[in-house]
Parts: sequence; structure tokens; C-alpha cells
Amino acid sequence: MIDAKGIVKSFGKLQVLKGIDFHAGESEVISIMGASGAGKSTLLQILGTLSTPDAGSLKIDGTDVLGLGQKELSVFRNRKIGFVFQFHHLLPEFTSLENVMIPALIAGRKEKAARETALALLSDLGIGERINHKPSELSGGEQQRVAIARALVNNPSVLFADEPSGNLDSRTKEDLHRLFFSLRDRYGQTIVIVTHDPSLAQLCDRTLYMKDGLFVQEAYV
Repeated sequence: MIDAKGIVKSFGKLQVLKGIDFHAGESEVISIMGASGAGKSTLLQILGTLSTPDAGSLKIDGTDVLGLGQKELSVFRNRKIGFVFQFHHLLPEFTSLENVMIPALIAGRKEKAARETALALLSDLGIGERINHKPSELSGGEQQRVAIARALVNNPSVLFADEPSGNLDSRTKEDLHRLFFSLRDRYGQTIVIVTHDPSLAQLCDRTLYMKDGLFVQEAYV
């Protein structure tokens, strides 16, 4: 599902990624761990097509994404990739339902179909009763579930998550961790998670450890 080879990225004179190879299979859940500054988030942004490497190749679901033009890449990202971040980035003026519908509407789906899919996802994620609430009226865990529903509304092939439980209390965090694997079982996405949380990493199919812009260790469950 993801095939990245020789990924290099520098910011000025600082080389953050030093020739990373990364592969993820269909429906695989992989965590990436390492100290702050190891290059985890930079790698995730490149894998998610939000940033371009200085060198290397990247294929997602068989598509050479580095060869796409900006318009083609935007369409590909909207339809094939979902993102969940530590900070939810929900639009404050819109309800939960509206926030989830937005990527589907951008993809050109009819409003009725977008609404039906969003409603089903919010219900599946246990917040069907909060569809008309705005982000300020939701708990942190509820906001993150809305963000996950938004990431899934176009049924992407890959879900990227960057410290998805970093701002949650321990009980909400555990619920969210279980949720990721429930999602994989229900929807079949490949999921790549950057985390500092060992309890989340231990649940994943594989954990990759980064240090100074390179993978230094790999562990399987």
C-alpha cells in the first residue's frame, strides 16, 4: 500500500531524513516512535503528500505520487488519504456533522450521500447524538472522534495519525487506541501512527524506531 525508498529531506543545512525506506502492507497498522527531533512527523508529512522530499520515491496504492501535478495530487490526497492530528483542526463554526461532510463535498459527492456517510461514521464512532454540536461543545475525546470520522468519510486507502492521543486523559486515550484497531477491522485501512505512547505502539502490527533521521529498530507484536 505504501512503498517509499531513499527519502531524504533537509531544512537549510539540517538533514532531517537521511535516506529512509518505508513499506506498509494493506490493512497493516504501523507505529513510528522516537525522540523529538528524530524526523517522525517530517516523514509522516512526506508519506501523506503534505511535503515533498529532496530525494527518493513514493508510491501509494500503486500511484507514483511524486510524479503528480498539484491539482492531481490534491484530488488523490482527498480521495485516498485521511489525516488525524494531535490538534483536531475542526472548523469551529461548523457542527460535527458538517465538519465530517466537508471532505466528501470537496470530492464532488452529492450532499445527501455525504450526509448519510457522515451520519453513519459518527454513529459507528459512538457520537451519533453529538452531530449538531460545534467543537467548543465537545470533549477532547469527542473532538478526536469527529476528526477521525472526517478522515474516513471518503473511505481512504491510508490513514495517517500524528500523536492522535497526545492531548487526551488516560481513559479516553485507551478508548481511542482500541478504536483505531476496530476501524482497521471494519474499514480495512492501512494506518500509520506517529506516537510517543508505548501502550499504543504495543497494539500495532509493527513498530519502527527512528533516531537522527533513520530507522534503527523494528519490532513486531
